[in-house]
Amino acid sequence: MRLVTANPALKALDFSTCRTEQCELAPREGLVRVDSEGVLHSHPDRLADPRDWAWAIAHAAIHLGFGHVPADRGPREQPDRANLAARCAVVNRFLLTFPVGRTPEELPGSYPDGDEERLAARWRRDGPPAAYARLGTAGTEPDLLLVPWNGWYGHQPPDWQLAFADALTRTMSATLDLAGGRRDSLDGDLAPRRPWERALSWFVSSYPLLGGIASGIKLIADPELARAHGISVAAVNAEAGEIYVNPHRHLDDEEWRFVLAHEMLHAALRHGDRCGTRDPYLFNVAADYVINGWLAEMQVGAMPEGLLHDPALTGLSAEEVYDRIAGDLRRMRRLSTLRGKGVGDILGGPLGAPGAYVDLDEFYRRGLTHGLELHGSQERGYLPGGLIEEIRALSQPPLPWDARLARWFDEFVPRPEPVRSYARPSRRQSATPDIPRAGRYFPPEEIARCTFGVVLDTSGSMDRTLLGKALGAIASYAAARDVPAARVVFCDAAPHDAGYLPVTEIAGRVKVRGRGGTVLQPGIDLLHRADDFPATAPVLVITDGWCDVLRVRREHAYLIPQGARLPFTARGPVFRVR
Repeated sequence: MRLVTANPALKALDFSTCRTEQCELAPREGLVRVDSEGVLHSHPDRLADPRDWAWAIAHAAIHLGFGHVPADRGPREQPDRANLAARCAVVNRFLLTFPVGRTPEELPGSYPDGDEERLAARWRRDGPPAAYARLGTAGTEPDLLLVPWNGWYGHQPPDWQLAFADALTRTMSATLDLAGGRRDSLDGDLAPRRPWERALSWFVSSYPLLGGIASGIKLIADPELARAHGISVAAVNAEAGEIYVNPHRHLDDEEWRFVLAHEMLHAALRHGDRCGTRDPYLFNVAADYVINGWLAEMQVGAMPEGLLHDPALTGLSAEEVYDRIAGDLRRMRRLSTLRGKGVGDILGGPLGAPGAYVDLDEFYRRGLTHGLELHGSQERGYLPGGLIEEIRALSQPPLPWDARLARWFDEFVPRPEPVRSYARPSRRQSATPDIPRAGRYFPPEEIARCTFGVVLDTSGSMDRTLLGKALGAIASYAAARDVPAARVVFCDAAPHDAGYLPVTEIAGRVKVRGRGGTVLQPGIDLLHRADDFPATAPVLVITDGWCDVLRVRREHAYLIPQGARLPFTARGPVFRVR
């Protein structure tokens, strides 16, 4: 019995054992029989290994959990031979994947597919196969018995099937929590959980769209942390995969589902990274309007009172909502997110110690796309068109920054075209040494036309890793396009014109001169006024974002570190170096 009740799902069935010495219902063969009052009758003097007893008791208990011996009042009709064999086959098939004790050696190692009703109909027509004739725990006798319910007057017969299903669901959720690191062990009672934990487990077990994301999200319910960072209800950090909840906030299970779905969509749709040069708080507010509208349409949980929701914004993206609300900054800054009034619930970094992170883009993208497929195949409910479009857009990962930079070079940096001329003879082929051939060379005017400018921020805040990656990529792409030289200007407190440098020397032998403040506009103006710099040549600006407002009157692009922001709205493309 200790081996059986160590399993939480079987323990929840609350069956009892017969203590009568001369029990008339005890089997004459085998080990155990169960009746529809939830009583197990064991053979009075049979000796067996405890593991064999555990398997037989689990078999009888699962008969209760599967509804094979339902409790009911009045006369009962016993199942026929085919029905008994089919019910035992289904139980034994389940025990192969849900092992308790030791399976008897004489039982088959596999069983036919189908539920007990379908198997019983087939075997009633054709007769049970010899291998499946004795699958129960009472030998040749039936191991289950239907008797009239004789419980206390006024009490309803117990529903063991519902109890088993509920306990089995809790056990599987606890196992997933253990695998996801949200539980240290399966010991102890699995029932008492806090409402936000129940809400997260619901997504894992019952909502495939966000189930994959929920299985990798960590909940942190620390009242001191919530108070120190002003978290009214919840906040999320996508990089750490953590949702911070305020345990002192009293919401029911449906409201916690809404809150957790809200934060998981913030993280999975990468709203923090999509902000760009926009105001982070206002973009957070815009994303809240969009997400809350989606969740209200999908009827996921219940929206807590006071959240941002406007039916007039239905069908708009977060960027479109931002453009609408950015005109009234004073009113919008009084609005409240799940974190609180005037602050966003999308955090820029983890509130605790930094952890070992994984490839978050791949995690969120795979979780949402796989969840969308499951949601559609299982017909789990309505999804807004805007949400489906964003998930499908995420399924196509963005190009890396260096690939986008290569495309920019292809579009704006001209490739020098060689000229064939007999004035510059080519080397003769050994097969035909008497035939002269035209040589291939680049005219000086062609070389002067095919160039570009680099304005390099050399202030004290610049990261050497950024400089190395950016300059290395520029040199490799310029060399691949046969660009002989580039015009380089260093800028800190003042511009330093390095002139034209061979592209092979840009990354290796460039000497950074100044480490003062950051003033880049004079370097831009120097290239604008330079007589030897073509008017059509583009400019690359490499900076960490801590610079002045720039005005570039020609084709240009910016290379900045991942996570940095420019203090102005960029007119050219911005490549974020990882």
